[in-house]
Amino acid sequence: MKREDDQQLWDLLGHSVEPKLPPLFARNVLRQIRQEPRWFEHVRSWLRLRRLVPASGLAVAVIAAIIFAHNPSLRLKPVAAESDPVAKIDAQDYEVVADLDELLASDENNLWDEDSTL
Repeated sequence: MKREDDQQLWDLLGHSVEPKLPPLFARNVLRQIRQEPRWFEHVRSWLRLRRLVPASGLAVAVIAAIIFAHNPSLRLKPVAAESDPVAKIDAQDYEVVADLDELLASDENNLWDEDSTL
């Protein structure tokens, strides 16, 4: 833009007051820069116990949830399948269990027979 294009604007700009810096401007700026916390102080503030305990507790809970979700061996198994003793018997022991069942049945019958004689 040339001065001849807008003379009024240039006249107005010529009458404006130039900004004046305080005499100790550079010293004040450097003091302000030194007072700002450095990256080490930011990291140290995160390592304080007040923030570290809840953050680590949350991290442990999330890790435990992920492990529990992805590891099927840790999931709870139904109790009904484990409580059936016949399901745990091997084929070799089945004959012994059958004999025990017969013995118990005959013992119950003998018990009733003895009571009837009294």
